[in-house]
Amino acid sequence: MTRHATIRSTVPDPETIAEAIAPDNTDQIETAVDENEVQTTIERETTAGLRSTADDYAMNLSVAIEVAATANRHDTNERSDPTNT
Repeated sequence: MTRHATIRSTVPDPETIAEAIAPDNTDQIETAVDENEVQTTIERETTAGLRSTADDYAMNLSVAIEVAATANRHDTNERSDPTNT
């Protein structure tokens, strides 16, 4: 029996976040964007495997969100800096 979980995350710029985490997807992980959500479905044979993969995914998602936010702040600051030409 296959176990599965779907994680829905409402994030700013979901397309960027989905692209950032896609390289970590395995055959058991499918990520898609639906409006302002990143939706990821994980399928594993065991509960322990599902739990481990979901934990890894949550960490990757957290890092991707933080990196995107930092990049956005940097980009916004550069555009608003009058000395930046």
